[in-house]
Amino acid sequence: MSLPHRCHLCPRACGADRAAGQAGYCGADDRLLVARAALHHWEEPCLSGAPEDVRGSGTVFFSGCTLRCCYCQNYPISQEGVGKAITVEHLAEIFLRLQSEGARNINLVTATQYLPQVRHALDLARADGLTLPVAYNTGGYETVAAVKALAGYVDIWLTDFKYADPDLAQRLSSAREYPAVAESALRQMLEQTGAPVYDHEGFLQRGVIVRHLALPGCVRDSRNVLKILARLQKETGIPFVPSLMSQFTPFYKAEAQGLGRRITTYEYRQVVDEAIRLGLTDGYMQEKSSAREEYTPPFDLEGV
Repeated sequence: MSLPHRCHLCPRACGADRAAGQAGYCGADDRLLVARAALHHWEEPCLSGAPEDVRGSGTVFFSGCTLRCCYCQNYPISQEGVGKAITVEHLAEIFLRLQSEGARNINLVTATQYLPQVRHALDLARADGLTLPVAYNTGGYETVAAVKALAGYVDIWLTDFKYADPDLAQRLSSAREYPAVAESALRQMLEQTGAPVYDHEGFLQRGVIVRHLALPGCVRDSRNVLKILARLQKETGIPFVPSLMSQFTPFYKAEAQGLGRRITTYEYRQVVDEAIRLGLTDGYMQEKSSAREEYTPPFDLEGV
């Protein structure tokens, strides 16, 4: 699988000639850009352990993004191009180095724009002894074809489900079709990966984690997202790990879109109550005090 001459790797289907070096909507061209590769301690406990766990998740942050979230906490790499060009062979070496450092898993953050290179790097790393489960950390804006192309490569899907309302998705992420796209992608992830499987220490080896970040002033949409998730779980019969997040911090251009504050305790409590009512309780509900900037690591090219 090589870089496309007309790129359709993501739902934008922008048609950029990536193979010839033309940048797509995501900002990626024919180079492989990585901004950070290190042990990370702030994922769900079943991925990175407790905060004091020295091992953590072997997280690789890729540059560029197929979404345009006005509140992105990783905006220097998602939308401002921070990153270093590396070879596929070096990416494979990074995976193996993280394994040697004790990583619980390999965690690929926003990697779809580099899907051909990532698959190649995983092939190389596995041939040289990579045995860790691979987690795919995505905003949920994926084509069914991309999810299928990662069968046999991805063990754990760590996906967002951001919005139920197309108008909200357009205003905050420039992606009106996000709800329908995310639902189709999640259904494929569930059918492809199956129910969660844990090791003897409680670390996830296979399965799907679905994150939802509760946004200030958007309680109604959060409730509707949770209703979609509950319906999908019922329709597929495949359980997943829900992860309800309260950590919203007004980064980047959030204030200009009316998101200039953190979510209140009352707002978040309403979202949590809805999750409980719908039976989405076999997962994680972040403490309200978790809205801290430490969840965003420095993108200083560490480990690259």
